[in-house]
Amino acid sequence: MAFLFESFEEWRTYCSKTNKTLDQVVVEYETEQKGRSEQEIIAGLANAWKVMREAVHSGLEEDMTSRSGMINNGAKKVFRYPTPVLSKEFQNLISRALAAKEVNSCMGRVVAAPTAGASGIMPGVLYTLQEIHHISDKRILEAMMVAAGIAIIIEQKASIAGAVGGCQAETGTAAAMGAGAIVFCLGGTIDQVFNAVAITIQCMLGLVCDPVAGLVEIPCVVRNASAAAIANSSAQIALADVSSVIPVDEVIEAMGEIGASMETRYKETALGGLAATPTAQKIAKRVLIRDIDVLPDQEN
Repeated sequence: MAFLFESFEEWRTYCSKTNKTLDQVVVEYETEQKGRSEQEIIAGLANAWKVMREAVHSGLEEDMTSRSGMINNGAKKVFRYPTPVLSKEFQNLISRALAAKEVNSCMGRVVAAPTAGASGIMPGVLYTLQEIHHISDKRILEAMMVAAGIAIIIEQKASIAGAVGGCQAETGTAAAMGAGAIVFCLGGTIDQVFNAVAITIQCMLGLVCDPVAGLVEIPCVVRNASAAAIANSSAQIALADVSSVIPVDEVIEAMGEIGASMETRYKETALGGLAATPTAQKIAKRVLIRDIDVLPDQEN
């Protein structure tokens, strides 16, 4: 089974040969590779889903002001804004993605899905999907297993770390996980699930990781919201059987090639992109001075 998650094509083939669904194969992989029972796997996912929902609630109900001051209750502002650009459902989607990610930026409890820097995407996507389509928690947990399988393959063929592949590796992977989960929950085929992954990654290729002041706040938080939107648009396209043209495995290989060739300053070093702008440099100096100023108090 170790070979299974080296490619999407092998995952597809294994499902066909064994007559198993995508999520069932992930459970089999986890039980064989990690020695965990199906009950333990489901219990772990149920706890993760609980934490995701709590992060959404916390971000929309509690004060979310980061020490740097760059995060200041943005999710609540978006959620409460009286005029939706498209629909209230879309407004809720991006608000929830912002909310869960703001919880992370304010040192709250989140689920790294697949990383803390992308921790708002899956909660925003799944919470809103469940609300709109009245999907059971059981189905959500099955979709999370599918999302985990997607992340495992991307990690093997490319990367899920911003320090290795840029933000495409973090928010891109999370958005692909979300898109695949949406299509799975809405009864899409294996081909449609994988097509959603391919379309999502195509939309996010080359995205750099350039955190201002080295903090996972700006532009990370707003990218979580944008990635949640891309996940939904990709799922809609895939469900309509619009082809990605480039097979999903080739798309992920392209993602890995781009990440490998990306300059170091664009990979979580805070040396390039937005982090190198004059305003960002001023913020970085202010944050550094603030941290130095509080050190004596921490020692007492």
